[in-house]
Amino acid sequence: MIHPELLPASLTSELAKEAVAAPAGSASEELAARVLRQLQRNSFDYFINETNPANGLVLDKTAENWPASIAAMGMALTVWLVGAKRHFITREQAATRCLTMLRFLISSEQSERPSASGYKGFYYHFLEMDSGRRAWNCELSSIDTALLIVGALAAAEYFDAEARDKGDEAEIRHLARQLYERVDWAWMLDGGPTLRHGWKPTSEADGGFLPYRWEGYDEALILYALALGSPTHPIPPESYAAWCSTYEWKAIYGIEHLYAGPLFIHQMSHIWCDFRGIRDEFMRKHDCDYFENSRRATQIQQQYAIRNPQGFRHMDALNWGVTASDGPGCMTKKIDGIERSFYDYVARGAPYGPDDGTIAPWAVAASLPFAPEIVSPTITHMASLHVTVPNPYGFKASFNPVYHEEATDGIGWVSPYHFGINEGPTVLMIENHRSAMIWELMQRCAPLRAGLKAAGFSGGWLDQARKQPG
Repeated sequence: MIHPELLPASLTSELAKEAVAAPAGSASEELAARVLRQLQRNSFDYFINETNPANGLVLDKTAENWPASIAAMGMALTVWLVGAKRHFITREQAATRCLTMLRFLISSEQSERPSASGYKGFYYHFLEMDSGRRAWNCELSSIDTALLIVGALAAAEYFDAEARDKGDEAEIRHLARQLYERVDWAWMLDGGPTLRHGWKPTSEADGGFLPYRWEGYDEALILYALALGSPTHPIPPESYAAWCSTYEWKAIYGIEHLYAGPLFIHQMSHIWCDFRGIRDEFMRKHDCDYFENSRRATQIQQQYAIRNPQGFRHMDALNWGVTASDGPGCMTKKIDGIERSFYDYVARGAPYGPDDGTIAPWAVAASLPFAPEIVSPTITHMASLHVTVPNPYGFKASFNPVYHEEATDGIGWVSPYHFGINEGPTVLMIENHRSAMIWELMQRCAPLRAGLKAAGFSGGWLDQARKQPG
């Protein structure tokens, strides 16, 4: 029996007992809804307890002496809005948290110095939790900056009440706009047709732009939308067309879709952007949209587990979810007579791999809006897998029942960490499933609308007049 330490104490008591009692895949809708609500609430707590209250920086993962992640920070700016809606915290508390982070960001050093927090409006992937300075000699990250900025724009849309025009809410809107408008997206093109992944200070041996550009369908969809919509440093529409030219349309298990192996790619941009019914030129040619594409990708992930080409004992219709995730470590072990390769943190994918049997439950939860009919039973089933061990923040990052450190270990490998970029999508995509809150909020976002139109998107809500706040 799979027995991972997956869920928080509140889900390992009465809810989990109910899930255990229900035959696999047969839990009631009411039980499934309660599991989702509790999962969302516990995942939300990560962004309360793992945040520096002095500057708003959010821990990348729950490891000792670990830095902040700017992607997790962008998610936090949006998660706190959900918290206010669901009365986990008050609106005023959410505003205070957002304002603390935005004030830090706008005042942090932007220069070519290696110890700065950012440069050209971009921010380094990881920042020291206390000082907010660059950590680990990491790169100035284009995608992680985009996730940070879109979170700021979401906060600006949420804190919109006219009665608060002279207070904290007005400052949130002002700072979010400032942060967005100072990002020099065009600089990140580095003279080429597509955006670079990042940059390092030229004073360092490996300094300058990273050699990688965004190619193939990936999480950069939100990056391109923000870069195209910028009123100050936009990239040209031709850059988006150049990126789309690297797409691969494939048929897998009889399901045609725009291919990307790791499940998170089909989720990340969708946290903030409602792609239902809007299409760019590529999707018009394939009579599809990106939301439907993510639905198909989710179905392929489940089909991959059902077909189980590698013969893992645990994979089936209720145990799936292959994505970029933590893993047991880089090694090879013979298990049940089969030589198995295992990996550390890597972009696992289906069906072409890499795949070492590691499952990421959070990635299943983040697919909820696309295919609730297969995701919800899977989440409820995962709630039944463990009923005693406390776990504060919802799903653990990942688990692998194939890998055992000791022969008597009946649990298999479980990641010891929680990651901000796992907890964020869990909270936010559950909310989009429940109320479409973030999607409806961002439909009002003028920069996002401008970027999507510059990319050639049309149809649905994008062709309708922008809704006014209130």
